[in-house]
Amino acid sequence: MSTIEFPSTPTWTGAEQDWAVETHGLTKSFGGNVAVNGVDLLVPRGCAFGYLGPNGAGKTTLIRVLLGLTHADAGTMSLLGYPVPHHWDLALARVGAIVDEPRFHDHLTGRQNLQVLAAAREPAARDRVGPSLERVGMLHRADDRVAKYSMGMRQRLGVAACLIGDPQLLILDEPMNGLDPAGMQDMRDMILGLVAEGRTVVLSSHLLDEVERTCDAVAIVDRGRVIRQGTISQLLAGSAFTVEVECSDPEGAAQRLASLPIGASCTVESSGLSIALPTGTGRDVVAEINRVLVDSGISVYRLQHVQASLESWFLEVTSRLGETS
Repeated sequence: MSTIEFPSTPTWTGAEQDWAVETHGLTKSFGGNVAVNGVDLLVPRGCAFGYLGPNGAGKTTLIRVLLGLTHADAGTMSLLGYPVPHHWDLALARVGAIVDEPRFHDHLTGRQNLQVLAAAREPAARDRVGPSLERVGMLHRADDRVAKYSMGMRQRLGVAACLIGDPQLLILDEPMNGLDPAGMQDMRDMILGLVAEGRTVVLSSHLLDEVERTCDAVAIVDRGRVIRQGTISQLLAGSAFTVEVECSDPEGAAQRLASLPIGASCTVESSGLSIALPTGTGRDVVAEINRVLVDSGISVYRLQHVQASLESWFLEVTSRLGETS
């Protein structure tokens, strides 16, 4: 059985920068279970970054290690340029986080909960309670008891609790969990707005579609280790893709393309021809398909390059990884 190597280094290049999150060889085990397995992670500043993987992949454990809620067994890490754990006091002063799900005193109002949290921070945090509630769209419900809040409202209050510290980095663990479609849209818009302000938002999630809609870059984690990371556009650029063709003779087109050495897999459909091309195929092959069909006397009415979604790419990568286990 052949071994397929999956480089975990980021696909972006350029001069070294002060990363929002940087880890090297980060490892955490619980007995015989390796929850975080030699993770090398680079999160650029000022972006929405998805830490993406199935449930049980080690996403929450990594967050707990970064925040000092559990200790790493090996490796190094830094937050906002500060090496931790040596400078956790400096780093965590500019970090806001929600781990698992936000928890509040149900008998208090949303505003009172934030006032309690602000009292434990620097004096300026008290002045941020109102603006933070307004920023997350909760000012109109700020004086209702949290017991009356929906899951979406609790999630937004959790983000407001992060904002009272005016963080440069927000780390959100499964922020879309339990939300209806409208709540997901609100959370997505809020995250994008925070990034537009110059903040960095790291969100762990197993919801691939929402990550693709929200994030600029991702790290794919499986069984505790990062198997791919980079911008979504760069990762998908190297994936398999499909060319959809509407033409005068789909059967003839499939036969003609089957003779070409391009590794195409053609499927004749009611709407025309679907051509699956292998990973790494250049866009010039699309132009060649069009030329061959026209030269064969087949009229081409529509030819469209359909890029793989993050979900299909993720399933392709993780299934290939399983072949090497």
